[in-house]
Amino acid sequence: MHFPTVKEQLDVIVNNTVEVLSVDELEKKLLKSIKTGKPLRIKLGADPSRPDLHLGHSVVLRKLREFQDLGHEAILIIGDFTAMIGDPSGKSKTRPQLSAEEARENGRSYFEQASKILDPEHTTICYNSDWLGRMSFADVIRLASHYTVARMLERDDFEKRYRSHEPISIHEFLYPLAQGRDSVHLENDVELGGTDQKFNLLVGRDLQREEGFAPQVCITMPLLVGTDGVEKMSKSLGNAICFNDPPEEMYGRMLSIPDTLIETYWRLLLPQHADSIESVSAKVATDPRETKRTLAREVVAQYFTADAATMAQEHFDRVIVQKQAPADIPTSEFDAESMPVVELLMELGAVPSKTEARRMIQQGAVQAGETKVTDIAAILELSEIPVILKAGKRKFFKVASRKKTF
Repeated sequence: MHFPTVKEQLDVIVNNTVEVLSVDELEKKLLKSIKTGKPLRIKLGADPSRPDLHLGHSVVLRKLREFQDLGHEAILIIGDFTAMIGDPSGKSKTRPQLSAEEARENGRSYFEQASKILDPEHTTICYNSDWLGRMSFADVIRLASHYTVARMLERDDFEKRYRSHEPISIHEFLYPLAQGRDSVHLENDVELGGTDQKFNLLVGRDLQREEGFAPQVCITMPLLVGTDGVEKMSKSLGNAICFNDPPEEMYGRMLSIPDTLIETYWRLLLPQHADSIESVSAKVATDPRETKRTLAREVVAQYFTADAATMAQEHFDRVIVQKQAPADIPTSEFDAESMPVVELLMELGAVPSKTEARRMIQQGAVQAGETKVTDIAAILELSEIPVILKAGKRKFFKVASRKKTF
């Protein structure tokens, strides 16, 4: 197989990384790969604790795709077994454990979503329960003998929890060892991860060396800050933009990021445009609003289509900027000729509970036609002519009585 030169590959691989341990070893591996015609094996571990991927995950997935485009083998490890331990990385308390069934189901969803970035036909997907689940207790003891408690406590999150007298369960010490065991089993050449995974990656490197293999090169990628501009992107923090968000929602959430993140998002989420970062910087300084709109369109287009991105922008301009209703609202029909607004919002799926419906009404966030609904006991008359019901800034519904003559 023909590979680009070592320099050409390094220019791509090192771009946007935080740390490569080490560049010299990576260069040697790439040179050997070119001489033998054998692609490198690149490992990325996926924690299936949550089935929804967000743009923060895309940073490391795009690096794996770059390796694929250079001709190397991408190995996506779904940690269905390690998810039953719970990755303690960056956690201030013991993480909930998943059942094997939950981990497998989330893993399938993870791969489907990751395939929006990776080339699925050239991605090897593995579940680490296939080998970790077969280990005997004696195997676990031997594995645990490779690391001391003192070395485990060198890890920042463990050290902080220990000093603040937060509980650390013994099984959490097994997580980095189990992840490292994956690298021994797969004999991979490189492992990718966020900066919060550095300790785990280095454990895999150590275990490979002790088993007589050439240690993997560890590459860490930056953690994407969420839409709040403060915390790492996380769905649990409500600052995430997810792969499966509808195009108009993804576009709108992209526009909510602080201007200070535009360049970072452009560099990490649009690596194919990395050579235009200087021009982006100049555009941010002169017209941040339009630059952010361009960024939002480009990101939406990557996960959907260019047409979907254009329609998402038009939807945003119409609904949010001009405060008009969307052009294509489907009509929901009801047998009743009138309904309480609270009940109607529940039936339409606009709110998760009647309590939330009442809260929205009290806050003035519900509108029927041109009239704001302010009474939680309000009744909406339904007729043959559909009425547009608005809940919040972006949810619109057309409602009508099924007893209509049109």
